[in-house]
Amino acid sequence: MDDASAALVVDARGVVTGWSEGARLLTGFSAEEAVGRPVRELLAVEPGAEDDLPRRPVVPVGVVTVRHRDGHPVALRLAACRVHGPGDADAGHVVTALPADAEETTLAGRVFEQSSLPISVLDAEHRFIRLNAAAAEAMGGSEQDLLGRPFADVAGPGEATRSVDRHMRTVVETGRALRDESYSHAADPSQQVWDVEMWPVRDAAGRVVATALAGLDSTEQHRARRRLALLDEAASALGTTLDVGRTAEELVALLVPDFADFAAVDLLDWVLDAEAPPLRGDPEVTLRRTAHASAGPGAPDTVVPLGRTDVYPPYSPPARALREGRAVLAQTGEPDFDRWMAERGAEALRACGACPTGIHSELAVPLRARGTTLGVAIAVRNIRPDGFAADDALLAEEIASRAAVCVDNARRFARERATALTLQHSLLPRVLPGQAAVEIAHRYLPSASAAGIGGDWFDVIPLSGTRVALVVGDVVGHGIPSTATMGRLCTAVRTLADVDLPPEELLTHLDDLVAHLAADEREDVPELGATCLYAVYDPVSRHLAVAAAGHPAPALLMPDGTCRLVPLNTGPPLGVGGLPFEATELELPEGCVVAFYTDGLIEGRGRDVDHSTQELCRALKAPAESLDALCDVVLKAVLPEEPGDDVALLLARTRALGAGQVAARDVSPDPGEVPAVRQWTVELLSAWDLDDIAFVTELVVSELVTNAIRYGESPIRVRLIRDRTLICEVTDSSSTSPHLRRAHAFDEGGRGLLLVAQLTQRWGSRQADGGKTIWAEQALPRR
Repeated sequence: MDDASAALVVDARGVVTGWSEGARLLTGFSAEEAVGRPVRELLAVEPGAEDDLPRRPVVPVGVVTVRHRDGHPVALRLAACRVHGPGDADAGHVVTALPADAEETTLAGRVFEQSSLPISVLDAEHRFIRLNAAAAEAMGGSEQDLLGRPFADVAGPGEATRSVDRHMRTVVETGRALRDESYSHAADPSQQVWDVEMWPVRDAAGRVVATALAGLDSTEQHRARRRLALLDEAASALGTTLDVGRTAEELVALLVPDFADFAAVDLLDWVLDAEAPPLRGDPEVTLRRTAHASAGPGAPDTVVPLGRTDVYPPYSPPARALREGRAVLAQTGEPDFDRWMAERGAEALRACGACPTGIHSELAVPLRARGTTLGVAIAVRNIRPDGFAADDALLAEEIASRAAVCVDNARRFARERATALTLQHSLLPRVLPGQAAVEIAHRYLPSASAAGIGGDWFDVIPLSGTRVALVVGDVVGHGIPSTATMGRLCTAVRTLADVDLPPEELLTHLDDLVAHLAADEREDVPELGATCLYAVYDPVSRHLAVAAAGHPAPALLMPDGTCRLVPLNTGPPLGVGGLPFEATELELPEGCVVAFYTDGLIEGRGRDVDHSTQELCRALKAPAESLDALCDVVLKAVLPEEPGDDVALLLARTRALGAGQVAARDVSPDPGEVPAVRQWTVELLSAWDLDDIAFVTELVVSELVTNAIRYGESPIRVRLIRDRTLICEVTDSSSTSPHLRRAHAFDEGGRGLLLVAQLTQRWGSRQADGGKTIWAEQALPRR
């Protein structure tokens, strides 16, 4: 062995088997004295450290202290290289030694020592055997303190340490270089972040004998990536619903814990009420807590409960942010911030017995959208040692601007929805008119989707002769325009129903109206469209006549428990034109339930219409205490949890007037027949116990029958119906409509209808295929 090499050979047991001249010069021991001795006997063990020897490696590396032959300690830098025996067995180590204070003489060594990048070398057991100055500083110690110590002990516990340790093991086993991202001391984003490059160090035979590590401080790049990731997450996490409160919750969930230890969103009251913004503000700002979140144990807790208001003094960061319209950074040591924290801490003690101590940094960002200030987002730190910086303020402003737009969109949606809902409720019947033809129950569910309130409506319209009209309709689109169109159509249907048109004729007129409305609209207004179903039920004949314009057919539940859809020849939606509408007529037994509804009940994204219709028929068969309860059963069984459209449901249970409530007789076209009709009327009212109104009724019947004989055509028929009112009807074959006229003093006629109008509650006429019917209603006497 070369005497100048300062090397020694140690076998697998730790016994010296080779000793160079250089080793003799450094330690004073000759080869004869050193060979055969355990290498540990050459170490200078400090008093009290003897118990630690068994835990130390057999062959020490790094800077170690050995005992010189004359007794004084010598600091040497040792490096060990494993020697492999037969079958790759451990045969020992070759150890090189240099004085610990020896200067590097090679260019490569000086590059290693003077590199600004932390570079270190570890042996196969992951013990440090070389570190440059930058590496020693990064690891928090001197090279002499770190040499020979395992990486895991120096780096400390944590996932980052375990990750680097695993990667080094992989480098030794595979001989491939790897890269890892590591945090200093702990996986905390506020600490330094390192990109660690690891590669194998090989001996002359190509065997891996050590692992080299080089680190690059990538803290700023890592934080920049985190900021970009947070912005990217904000784009998808904010504004998932058009709900102000939910949007505020999404904002604080985004900020905690990645950005702040505690965050809150406080909004002005008018934002939550969907009103217009106030014209002026006060120095002290009153805000309502809408959302807050804490990072957990050790983080600040809220002082203001959700939904409660809080008053911010002018010097507080939130008030300053609102006043100045920019992000406000506040740190410990600033007089206003210290004063604010002192007051808020006292409030916390009074409110909940806990004070958010240790808050050293606060960031308040105004929520502004479309030139309007909506509130403020607040973020504080007390667990993280680093305070908010200018880059954090820019990031928070960007996130807050996105959140503010989402909050404003939600506010505008809520305002428009409230307006549309108010308008729609004012147009829909609040109290259904009294009538005896059907028993009625109804439900209207406005959509909660982002599309807004739709144009669904329903109505129940009493007609002459105890009949009733049942209407459901749906205007295409959502929002206030659809609601306004719905109001127009609803009014038009009531007007046309007052004329007492058959269902198919009424829909024809309504179709023309929609076509005219569409032609009158501006170019920027979507094309109008609507569906409608109009049905008329007569409790005397028990006939139901139904016609539909693009609307789903009603479901019919028979008294025997069977349920089916009413077969309809459905016409096109209103406004399309070109095709006639046809009515379907059914004779129903008493006690049938007819379900009218809009398409939102059975249609929707991902829903099968046939399956929904079957569910509707099945739900109608379910036992229910009342018709009103049956409405709830149907909605619960058929609708999904979150309907995507408005739903109107109208249930009608048919009634029938008994034979004792209706009386009729034919009248010959002879004026001499009038006294007989009058006598028949008086006798009938006496049998019905209605003598109190017999005189008036006799006059009404006399006038109507006389007009029919004089101006109408035979056959003539008179009918009296006793229901909630007393109804008198006279039918003839003439299509000429009667009308009131002013009779002069010496006119012999022209006063009959005027007399009828003055003696009855209301009167009118309706056309039929074979002529017309003039009718009049009187109130029944109170009993």
